Amino acid sequence: MNRGRLVAFEGVDGSGKSTQLRLLGEALRAAGHPVIETREPTDGAWGRRIRAMARSGERVPPEEELRWFVEDRHEHVETVIRPGLASGAAVLSDRYFLSTVAYQGARGLDPARLLADAEARFPLPDLALVLDIEPALGLARVAARGGPAEPAFEEASFLRAVGTLFRGLARPYLVHVDAAEALEAVHAAVRAAVGGRLGLL
Repeated sequence: MNRGRLVAFEGVDGSGKSTQLRLLGEALRAAGHPVIETREPTDGAWGRRIRAMARSGERVPPEEELRWFVEDRHEHVETVIRPGLASGAAVLSDRYFLSTVAYQGARGLDPARLLADAEARFPLPDLALVLDIEPALGLARVAARGGPAEPAFEEASFLRAVGTLFRGLARPYLVHVDAAEALEAVHAAVRAAVGGRLGLL
């Protein structure tokens, strides 16, 4: 059985990751590929702790926040990502370790060290799609869609720092996508990247 492919969707809040992941999942299934859709933070114990913190606005020391995300990712990798790849599926993750590089980097931790540690610990994505968008537009989209706010992360000056770190990332497996375009144009760019890099579409 062929190894599956890991595709990570990254970007600031409101960049359209969840929507583009869903659209890609539909396209891959239509092309006959098995697909697993997942996300970070997860719905496990560590992920629930992170989401509760995000919604409460509680601030924890950056090193402790990082520990929570890394513990959640370890569980995610062992219970979802590795088994999914072993089964031959396309594993689509709404956030992965580049979000830690950008978000915890914006908290004051060293982004280069965060990236090196993550690449040493976790499976590299076959493709990471960074959906680039101005944080103000992303926050406007978040407000328009409603749902629970996450004041620990959804703050304009913080997201500007996060966005700067995302835009500065350059790795062999990474493709930047202009997420300010219309939904259909962004999806076309995502499809083109998946087709060109992975040959799945």
